[in-house]
Amino acid sequence: MFYLKKQELKTDPLQLLSNNWQKTMQQLELNAKDPRLKTFYQAGSVAAETALQDMSFVALDFETTGLDPVRDGIVSIGLVPLTLGRIHSSKAQSYLVKPRIQLKDSSVIVHGITDSAIAQAPDLEQYIEPLLRALAGNVVLVHHLPIERAFLYHGFMSRIKEGIVFPMIDTLALERGFSQSGLKGWWRSMTAQAKPSLRLADCRQRYQLPAYQPHHAVTDAIACAELFQAQVARHLSVSTPVGKLWS
Repeated sequence: MFYLKKQELKTDPLQLLSNNWQKTMQQLELNAKDPRLKTFYQAGSVAAETALQDMSFVALDFETTGLDPVRDGIVSIGLVPLTLGRIHSSKAQSYLVKPRIQLKDSSVIVHGITDSAIAQAPDLEQYIEPLLRALAGNVVLVHHLPIERAFLYHGFMSRIKEGIVFPMIDTLALERGFSQSGLKGWWRSMTAQAKPSLRLADCRQRYQLPAYQPHHAVTDAIACAELFQAQVARHLSVSTPVGKLWS
């Protein structure tokens, strides 16, 4: 995962986003041409009023060659299933991906994935089926939704000529809201607390969660999962409807 710098990434908004994900997934199934996508969308989505305690989630993280979802590519994928009560780290999945562009020195410094490490790695297209199988029917947790959603969308588009969207909960967006909710008016503009760091490690530190070595897809996915559990425990309720959180 690329952690945010001072200026947040700006990406073009993707279409077909809806708060009524049940209807959206049904429509996406009708429109999908690739059979793998059709099967994925057939799994559908839970209703927006479903309580968080009654749900299963999958935390997702990518390492990439850069921050441009159109020009850069995914080099590793981390997945970990969870509920509010338990993170199933033993069921975590990790995939090395050979991107269709040259690795950049700047990205290798960040995530440590070298040309030799991905020399024999498959293309993203070979991971489409197992990835969709792991995500189907779940709400996906990410830290900084725009970049994760855009990389997956464009990764699919460049390979099967179809993009993909599905419900996600963004722990970064949640933390932004939680951090600013107690700061009002002039006090918000006058204090350094008005713009707290939204990097994954810094968000975790506010909940006294342990520090992990960053920029490993599975580790970052686990870190995102733990952060979400902590956010719900401190700020929300297990009975909170998922529709209040997803995008």
